[in-house]
Amino acid sequence: MAARRVFLFLLFTAFACAQPRRIISTAPSITGMLYSLGLGDRVVGVTTYCHWPPEAMKKPKIGTYLEPNLEAIAALRPDLVIIQTNPIQLQAKLERLGLRVVEVSHNNIADVYGSIQKIGDAAGVPDRAAKLNATLRARIADIQARVAKYPKRSMMFIIGRAPNRLEDLVAVGRASYLNELMAVAGGQNIFADAVAPYPKVGMEEILSRNPQVIVDMGDMAETTGVTEAHKRAVVVLWNVYPSVAAVREHRVFAVASDIFVEPGPRMVEAAQAFARMLHPEAGL
Repeated sequence: MAARRVFLFLLFTAFACAQPRRIISTAPSITGMLYSLGLGDRVVGVTTYCHWPPEAMKKPKIGTYLEPNLEAIAALRPDLVIIQTNPIQLQAKLERLGLRVVEVSHNNIADVYGSIQKIGDAAGVPDRAAKLNATLRARIADIQARVAKYPKRSMMFIIGRAPNRLEDLVAVGRASYLNELMAVAGGQNIFADAVAPYPKVGMEEILSRNPQVIVDMGDMAETTGVTEAHKRAVVVLWNVYPSVAAVREHRVFAVASDIFVEPGPRMVEAAQAFARMLHPEAGL
């Protein structure tokens, strides 16, 4: 009996050690994954741009994705820091501080599923991660099935632009997860032939490719505080090009939502939003 109690104690201790209690997120997408996995109570630090869920905004801030504050991270005494693949060698810097680090990638939809599972494994909740992924896959499949009977519509997504002008345009290209979500929703990205994830594009090229749907988030990347008047003004910008099918058919959509810039569980919401713009007849 005593041996059995010792065994159970050791088993419990091992399980507890595998369950980090103080987790820091260094990207909004990671924060969304942690909360979707039911780990919000373990999150002790997030970035300045972590807006969802709303309760995450109350957590201590550790800087931004590209400019994390290492001192602030260390001061929060995390037993797990989750980072997104980045160009600043953040993993090495954090590990030099003696911190446990897990790095994830979000380049495409498959990466999102892999990141969710990797985070679930690291946090000691692999079953939750598997269940969440199964739910997301089913919802994505449902969207695809609902729009499959309709002809694909050509579209583009502008994610960068000079304020109040159709200049310095940056669009979604082939190597972005958003390109995949557009396809899921029954769209054909007019810049899917661009190798870069987010290529710079010119109006002449847009006019020649003539998209049937335009989604513009160009000067609204900071999504908080964007007014409906601002969105209407963005649509008006495009009205100077009535020859473009999207303008002529009133399919220009100004958006300011984090669902389009967080490659995580909310990608389903982004796919649904695209589907409503492309195929309102699908009833999504």
